[in-house]
Amino acid sequence: MELQKVQKIVDNWIKKHGVRYFDELTNMAQLSEEVGEVARIIARRYGEQSEKESDKTKDLGEELADVIFVVLCLANQTGVDLQSAFDQKMKIKSQRDHLRHQNNSKLK
Repeated sequence: MELQKVQKIVDNWIKKHGVRYFDELTNMAQLSEEVGEVARIIARRYGEQSEKESDKTKDLGEELADVIFVVLCLANQTGVDLQSAFDQKMKIKSQRDHLRHQNNSKLK
């Protein structure tokens, strides 16, 4: 699915169910909170921290989807076309980073 379509789905949901977008600063704080929840799962499930019993039922996919949702909200309310930005970023990364990663002995 193209990002423009996903941005429109989120915008329609906000208009139908969310009343309006939270302001940008609130959404930025919410994004930080959601990223923290992802970090907690990763650190405890895949890192060296032990996982609390209450965290074992947390769904990483759901938390990542929360991050995506808030990013889409921020893009919509600030007028960012994520598809265009993503396409441009992939072009830059492909040109800039290909040899750097290929030549990185740490990745071999």
